[in-house]
Amino acid sequence: MKAKYVLVVTVTLLSAALLVTACSSPITTREQGGLIGAGLGAGTGAIIGSTVGHAAAGALIGGPVGLIAGALIGDQLMAQERRQDNQQQAIDRNQTEIDRLRRENERLREELR
Repeated sequence: MKAKYVLVVTVTLLSAALLVTACSSPITTREQGGLIGAGLGAGTGAIIGSTVGHAAAGALIGGPVGLIAGALIGDQLMAQERRQDNQQQAIDRNQTEIDRLRRENERLREELR
């Protein structure tokens, strides 16, 4: 019974936190990972804790552990997104330079004729 109560409270709090943050500004990948990790950690902790009769303690331990793990994973994903964005910008700059050089090459060929 306690595990169900803790799980319902955890899901309700995480849903409320997600709703509040969604209204203020877009959440980052790190924050999204942290919220998901906290929910999964608290739920898993409550389930594991309920097997030994301490669902609330399991949720209180699992929540922060999940939060940290989820935030770390989200941080790594954000870094990968930044690297990909930087690579795409470099590709775009190189393509612009290639196009400029092609036009210049064509112009010079026309002058030589």
